[in-house]
Amino acid sequence: MADRSFLDWPFLDDGHRALADDLEAWCVANLADTHGSDTDAECRRLVRALGDGGWLRFCVPAAWGGVHETLDIRSLALIRETLARHSGLADFAFAMQGLGSGTISLFGTEAQKRAYLPAVARGDKIAAFALTEPGSGSDVAAMETRADRTDDGWRVNGAKTYISNGGIADHYVLFARTGEAPGAKGVSAFIVDADTAGLRVTERIEVIAPHPLATLEFTDMALAADALLGEGGRGFAAAMATLDIFRTTVGAAALGFARRALDEATARARTRRLGEGTLADNPITQSKLAEMVLDIDSSALLIYRAGWLRDVRGQRNTREAALAKLHATDSAQQVIDKAVQIFGGLGVTVGAPVEALYREVRALRIYEGASEVQKIVIARQHLAQSAA
Repeated sequence: MADRSFLDWPFLDDGHRALADDLEAWCVANLADTHGSDTDAECRRLVRALGDGGWLRFCVPAAWGGVHETLDIRSLALIRETLARHSGLADFAFAMQGLGSGTISLFGTEAQKRAYLPAVARGDKIAAFALTEPGSGSDVAAMETRADRTDDGWRVNGAKTYISNGGIADHYVLFARTGEAPGAKGVSAFIVDADTAGLRVTERIEVIAPHPLATLEFTDMALAADALLGEGGRGFAAAMATLDIFRTTVGAAALGFARRALDEATARARTRRLGEGTLADNPITQSKLAEMVLDIDSSALLIYRAGWLRDVRGQRNTREAALAKLHATDSAQQVIDKAVQIFGGLGVTVGAPVEALYREVRALRIYEGASEVQKIVIARQHLAQSAA
C-alpha cells in the first residue's frame, strides 16, 4: 500500500482526503485488469467507467455537471496520482477528458459549454486537445495549420500529430493560425467535431506504452463562425492557461507511477533472498530506497503546493507548475529505474509491473511541455521576479 501520509498535509482539506479514500476503493474494485489487446476499446471502456463512477465530474465546472465551481487542481492531481498508481491507461483516459475540455471550461461561450461539458463529465463523449504539429512541437508559435475567414465561418488546412485520443475522440480543441499578429499572437482556438468534413485521421501512432495517438489532416475543413473558442488571436494564451492547470497534474501522474514503483521495489527487497538475508538488508539497496523516498516526497510537496496556490490563493502558478512537472517527471524516471535495478532481470521482463512503469513514465517528460521547456519557464520567471 502506497504511503498516504501526505493526505494530512495542510495543502489538502477533508474533501480531498475523502476523495482519495473513495477513489482508492473504486480503483481496487474496477482497475484490476486494464491491459487488453485493443487499446482503443479499452480506452473507451475506461472513459465510460470513469464517467459512471462520477470521477469525470472533476474535469468540468459545477454549472455543467461538475463537482467544484471551478476546476480544482488538487482534486485533479489526487485523481491522476491514484489512477496512475493503479493503471497508466486509466490515468490517460481521465487526463484527456480534462485537457480536451479544459479550454472550453475556461473560455467557452455558454452555448459551447452546454454542448460539450456535460457529455464529457458523464463519459458520453471523448475529448482531445490538438496542438502539436509535425514541424512544431514545443515551439507552438511556429505552427503552420491555418484557419482562414470565409463568408460564413472558417476554412482550415494543415495537420496535427501525436494527438492523444486521435481517432477515438468525439471532438477536438484545435489551435490554428488566424493571422491577427505574427507568432503566438496570431493563433486562435476552435472546437471541431470528429465527423466534420475535411478532417481525416491519416496515421495511428504506436508508442512504447500503448495509448490512442494519431496524426490528423485538415483539407479545406469548413467550420461555422461559432466554432471559434474564446477570442480570435488569443488561442496561444488559452492553450497556455489550460496547460497551467493540467501541467501540475502531469507531475501527479508521474508521482503515482513512482509510488507504485517504490511499493513494488520495497516488496521485492523484503522477499528476495540475498545470502543469509534479503535485499532489504543490503546497504546499497537501502540507499536506493532512501533516494526513492526522498524524490517522491519532494515531488508531492511541489505538486500540492502548486495546486494550493492556484486553488486557495488564487495565484497564477506558472512557475510552481513548471517546477512540479519538471521535478516529478524527471525524478519518477529515476525512481522507476532504481526499481528495475532492484528487480534485476525480472525488472526488464515484459509483464512485470516495473517494466510497464518504465515504459509508461517516459512520455511524461515530453508532453505538455518537455523538461527542457520547463527549465526555460522557470528561469524566465525567476529572472523576472529578481528584476522586480
